[in-house]
Amino acid sequence: MVVSVPIRPRMRWAHAVLAVCVGGLAATSAFAEDASPWVKDQHSSVRLVAGSRTDGVLLGGIAFKLQDGWKTYWRTPGDSGVPPRFDFAGSDNVASVSVLWPAPMQYPDGAGGTSFGYKHQLLLPLRIMAKQPDKPVTLRATISYAVCEKLCVPVEARSELAFTSSASAEDAELMAALQTVPQPARVGDDNVLAVRGVWREGDKVLVDVTAPANTETTLFVEGPTLDWALPPPQLVDKSGDGRQRFSFALEGLPSGTRAEGAVLKLTLVGAGHAYEIDATLD
Repeated sequence: MVVSVPIRPRMRWAHAVLAVCVGGLAATSAFAEDASPWVKDQHSSVRLVAGSRTDGVLLGGIAFKLQDGWKTYWRTPGDSGVPPRFDFAGSDNVASVSVLWPAPMQYPDGAGGTSFGYKHQLLLPLRIMAKQPDKPVTLRATISYAVCEKLCVPVEARSELAFTSSASAEDAELMAALQTVPQPARVGDDNVLAVRGVWREGDKVLVDVTAPANTETTLFVEGPTLDWALPPPQLVDKSGDGRQRFSFALEGLPSGTRAEGAVLKLTLVGAGHAYEIDATLD
């Protein structure tokens, strides 16, 4: 029941890592409420949130609050950074936990690169499957993440929360967070924001996008496994009617890996929409 993302092998650290781990932040006994107490360190706070329960499927969340000027990272951190990791071992009556990721922002990393993540507040929705639908569920989580300003501070927090009711006072916030999670789509879909084509030219990949006119869009790319470290796509062409072209180099592949046939995950964000598209490299 571990949902984790290891540190990327080729990431460039933009900052000196402050080797102070806020380890073992105290776990609090599960409350019969809709959210656990905040677990605080010097620059951030984190807690678990309980949402609605329908038979054996539960909606939950991991909420973060970050001090102004500090950020934490997406599941793929970009050129530098550490992705959050979550361990739900020790939970009661939990078969699986799926972490759903809102679309990230991109930020300069201070060393000429780009990192992907979040500032201020973040709520990661969780889809929790119970082993026995008619039995109580208690979620226990070890949450490992980094918060960065000029220094990066690793944090490890532990929290637990009992899911006790079929409806929750946190449902509205959880539903709002779900709306920021990219929707699944395909290349060529007729959406207001869409990927129209993906192809190779030598050692580069080109991605054609359509968007409403004068819309700023962002494209993220991930490899088929966590040890791919592809560079961020760059906008290389844009027309007034909303057609845009992105490009990125086929760099950062694991040793001995061929690009042909690889399935890349594209996340396209803009105009209040976000889509996640799988694209196979020919």
